[in-house]
Parts: sequence; structure tokens; C-alpha cells
Amino acid sequence: MYDFLTGPMLWATFLVSFGGLLVRAVMYVRGLNWQLDRVAYRPQMKYGLRGGIRSILAFIIPFKARLWRVRPGFTIIFFAFHIGLLVTPIFLEAHNVMLKDAFGISLPTLPTSVADVLAWTCLVGGLFLTLRRIAFPEVRIITTFYDYLLLVITVMPFITGLIARYELGDYNFWLAAHILSGEIWLLALPFTKLSHVLLFFMSRMQLGMDYGIKRGGMKGTDMAW
Repeated sequence: MYDFLTGPMLWATFLVSFGGLLVRAVMYVRGLNWQLDRVAYRPQMKYGLRGGIRSILAFIIPFKARLWRVRPGFTIIFFAFHIGLLVTPIFLEAHNVMLKDAFGISLPTLPTSVADVLAWTCLVGGLFLTLRRIAFPEVRIITTFYDYLLLVITVMPFITGLIARYELGDYNFWLAAHILSGEIWLLALPFTKLSHVLLFFMSRMQLGMDYGIKRGGMKGTDMAW
């Protein structure tokens, strides 16, 4: 089972996941209306890129955007959750060993203690995000079973990974469950709301370019808007 999950299954997972995200990106760009969305982007690329980068940075830097300053507690939990979610699997030593065996590449690795803290941070953050959906009416009213399912898919690799890490039960079983749950998460990226790992940046770039060119960004120039 381990050889299958870290061999053919891993190759297929990466192919579907990253190939699917590439298709989503192409579909996003092709879906933009030429007259309304893209007419000024190419000739005014300098202003557009400046506005797009500014828009992205405002939302990935804690407390930079006004949105993040309204509820500082939620902001801290939100960013801690996403940092743990992204940093831990990319720089975990065991994952890089698997990458080395499968693809011949590896990345810098985290100390075990740091990886543990990030994994637990992700779990605690996921719990608080779940409780937030239950406790706040404005969030609860737009939450469905689908949203809870995505949270489960997201945190399950960390749950199974920590169980295997501390050898709480059959190590081989939980290791296989960890790998499988991680591959399920990757496979879900192109087909669910989890595609925001890519589309968030594309939508922020589009809005930022729009405001950087057409909605006051070129005020004082000869731009006819």
C-alpha cells in the first residue's frame, strides 16, 4: 500500500491537482470580458501591475487591510492556520524524503519541534474556524455541510500525521491514512472552493489592476476613464 500511495498514486495526484489548477487559471483568464475587464490592462501594464501587487500584499500581510483590523483575534487565527497549512507540508523532512525518492528533488526542512508546533497550530486554527461558522450568525447562515467537509479534508492530513508522528496506534495504518488524506486534499484543490489557493491571487490581481488603471489609479494622467 505504501509503495502504491507514494508511487503511482502520488504521480497521478500531482498531475490531476496541478494540471487542474492550471486549467482553472486558464478558464479564469478566458472568462474575463475583453471590453469590461481587460481592455486597458495590456497598454497600461505598469499601472496595472502596481495596483495588482498592492492589492495582493494588502490581503496577505496581517492587519494591512482594514478588513484584518476589524477583528484582530480572527486575523491572528486565520493567518496562523494558513501558515501552518502551507509551510508544514512543504518543508516537513519526511515529505522531502518522499519527494526525493519520487521526483529527485527536495527542499529545506523544518526542525521537528517547529513542524510539530505548526501542525498543532493548524489544528487549533481549524477548530476555531469551525466554531466561528457555528457561533456567528452572519457566517452560519452561508455555511453548508460542504464547507464543513472541506475543513475536514483540510485538517485530516494533520490529524493523521500527528497520530502517526506520536505512534498512537498502528503506525503503518496511520501513515497510509496520512498519505491518502494528503492526496485527497491535493485532488480536491482544482474541483472545490480550495481552488482559492490559486484563484485568490488571480482575483486580487484582477481587482487591483482594475483599480490601479480605471478607478482612480491613473488619476492625473491622460487616461480617458
